[in-house]
This record gives sequence, structure tokens and C-alpha cells, in this order.
Amino acid sequence: MVGKLVEFLRDKKIIILGFGMEGETTYDFIRNHLPTQKVTIADMNEVIIEDYPYLEQDENLELVLGKKYLEGLEEYDTIIKTPGLSLKDVDISKYEHKITNQIELVMKYMDVFSIGITGTKGKSTTSTLMYQVLADQRDDVMLLGNIGEPVFHRIDEMTENTILVLEMSSHALEFVKHSPNISIYLNAYEEHLDHYVSLEKYVEAKFNIAKYQNGKDVFIYNYDNGLMRDIGYKCRENDYAVSIVTKPETKNRTYLKDGFIYINDKKLASQNLKMNLKGMHNLNNIMFILTAANVLELDLEKALDTISKFMPLEHRMEFVDTINGVSYYNDSIATIPEATINGVNAIGNINTLIVGGKDRGVNLDGLIEFLAESDIENIICLHTTGEYIYTKLEKTDKNLFQVNNMESAVKIAKKVSKSGTNCLMSPAAASYGFFKNFKERGEIFKKCVRKEE
Repeated sequence: MVGKLVEFLRDKKIIILGFGMEGETTYDFIRNHLPTQKVTIADMNEVIIEDYPYLEQDENLELVLGKKYLEGLEEYDTIIKTPGLSLKDVDISKYEHKITNQIELVMKYMDVFSIGITGTKGKSTTSTLMYQVLADQRDDVMLLGNIGEPVFHRIDEMTENTILVLEMSSHALEFVKHSPNISIYLNAYEEHLDHYVSLEKYVEAKFNIAKYQNGKDVFIYNYDNGLMRDIGYKCRENDYAVSIVTKPETKNRTYLKDGFIYINDKKLASQNLKMNLKGMHNLNNIMFILTAANVLELDLEKALDTISKFMPLEHRMEFVDTINGVSYYNDSIATIPEATINGVNAIGNINTLIVGGKDRGVNLDGLIEFLAESDIENIICLHTTGEYIYTKLEKTDKNLFQVNNMESAVKIAKKVSKSGTNCLMSPAAASYGFFKNFKERGEIFKKCVRKEE
């Protein structure tokens, strides 16, 4: 199965750009199949050998490390880039056409069926649930990509019968020239402004998930999303529009009407589905899954049964504990205002909200207006965006608190939250700069909640 890919890489001057989890699996694949071919690894980390001492034994490996690691990239035939590495401020005009990544190489050179899922929010939950729906009805299904497992980690297991469910970030899509067989674009919101020259470029990068599909492929997209609509992407006749607010004026459509989900005007199920996922945004994501299941001619009743049993992923409106009558929820994945608003609406009865994180220039005015008009009594503000939210809400009747760490935030929440209500940690901001990632932030919150005073 990997023969075409190996032949493409053979005798090429290859550089692996960025050496983390994905870069390491790229190196492993090349060494497993082309053990003596010369390869270069480029990374900002000057002491990479300390983390990967085995690299020192490779006589056919060149390392380009430190601040100048991005220099001379035009000299290479193929640049296999780690998605998270930003080239926003780099002139890539001489070698942009050479940039690729693992997902693109698999889509181009492996004869496997792929379902790609992207969106500012909901990717992980939708990808995992899409995988589970498929795995309950088909053999040889893999969940790979941005969800945490690089595609090259399991590339040697793939067969012509393999179905790949790929969670695809905008970073993974930015330079690709190939698209999945079924592409799902859930939504687009203001995010990752530190990685792209403009919001439009971010939204456009995600549209690469469908841009290179052929006539047999299917694109399933959000009909309601303003940012996606403003780009003016030309959808094709066999694509599917998904809407929770209207009946799309398209040939293929999935929508809500009179309390029911319809696919192409066929009543499928009540919108009050039996499920553990909360909120209209999750119902919307499930409509994408059901649309894909319909395209794949799966048993939709079995799909609905799988959906009913699916439990929310960690750090996504995750119930933590009930203490002194107050239920605590961890929504650390909420890194944009829209996600926090969705969390508040989905869980309901929020008496205390913990909000704030790294300032990336995302517009917070909509969130501030929402909070000002909400029934939330206590708002605990973490730096840095929390400081701005605090100043904008000072003239409201909210009980506002400014804190420097999660432990202080939870201590205050335990003092002020009323019994019989909910406390939600939903930052509406990124975690880095204060935490390693959103997972660490969520873990610290849960530890603080469960800590006996």
C-alpha cells in the first residue's frame, strides 16, 4: 500500500520541518522504507538530540537547528511541514509549492477512503463520533490527525479497505493541494489570528478541505455560518448544506423543520435526540455526521443508537463534580467567545463563570454583551482577557472578581456559587502563556474543584 508514497520520496532532497510527534513519525516512516536516504530535520530547538538521542547515530541525517532553521528551504525538493509551525511572517514564494504534510501525502499516494473534518470548534467531538458511528458498522476504520495521532503512525496498517476519519486543523490544510473524499466544514469563527495574516486567510485555509475534491467527492458545509458565506466559496451540485435555522435553497440539504431533522426532505428523527451531548451546537454537529452516514449508505437507525451512547470528550462541557450543591463543569476547550456562549446556553443555570486567558486580538464585544444580559451572577476573570472583560462589565450588576491563577478562581467560585446552580470554567481564550495547553488548564481546574479545603 505504501509503494507509491515510497517511490515519490525516493531520491528526493527531503527536509522535515518541525520535529515533534508528527515530525518523528515522518522520520520513522522514511527510515523504515528508505533507510539510507539522506534526510534533513529543521527545528527551532537547538538541543533536539537531548530529546531524541538516537538521531545522533544516523549518518544520513543532517540537522538544521536554532534561529536560522527556516533558511535555505528553497534548496529542497520536498518540505514535509509540521502543521502547527507558522510561516506567516516568512517569504515562502520560492518554495510554497514544495510544502506538504502527512495528511496530504496519504490522501495523494494511498488508496484509502478519507473523511476529513474541520471547523473552528467541534472538530474533535465530531471526528470521534463520526469514527464511532463508522466503527460500529464497518471494519478497518482509523481516527487520525489533529485528534492526537499522526497519520504516519498507522500508515503501514492501511489497506484498500481502510476508512480514515481525519480531524484537520486549518494549519494542516493551509498548503494542501488534495482533499478528502468526504469533507466536512463545521463552522468558522475568529481564531488563530496569530498564525494568519488575516481572518479571511484563516477561513480560506479551511476551505482547502474541499477545494481539490473531484466530481465523485462530497462536501458537507455549514449553510448558516457568516464567515464561511462571506468568502463566497462555490459549492457544487452534489454538496450538502447543513442548517439549524432554515431550509437551504440547495439541491442537497440537512435541516430542522417543526422539531425534526430532515435530509433531502426526508424526515429522519426528532431534534430532541436521545444523547449525552448538550446544546444546539452539538445537535448541529450531529446533523453533519448523519449527513455523512447517509452519503455512505450506513444504517441511520444504528447511527442514531451510537450517537445516543456517546459520552462528551474530556474538557468539553465536562461534568467534574457536585460540591455543596454546586455542579462544576470544565469547558477548557472553549478558546473563543462563541464556544463560551454555547457552553453557557447548553448547560444552563450558570451562577458562576470563570473566564479569561491569552489575548490574541479576538473581538470580545459579543461575549461581553451576552454576559451583561445573562442571568450569571458571578464572573471570575483570569488574566489577560479577563482584565478587559472585567473593565467592560464594571458598570453592570454582576459580582466581578479578578484573579491571577486557577486555584484562586475556584476558591472564590466555591464561596460565592449558590447551591442548586452550576459553575462553568469556559475561558473564551487560549491557554498558552499560562498553561501548557487547554488540557493542562482543564486538569488544573478539575484538581482545584476536587481539592478539599
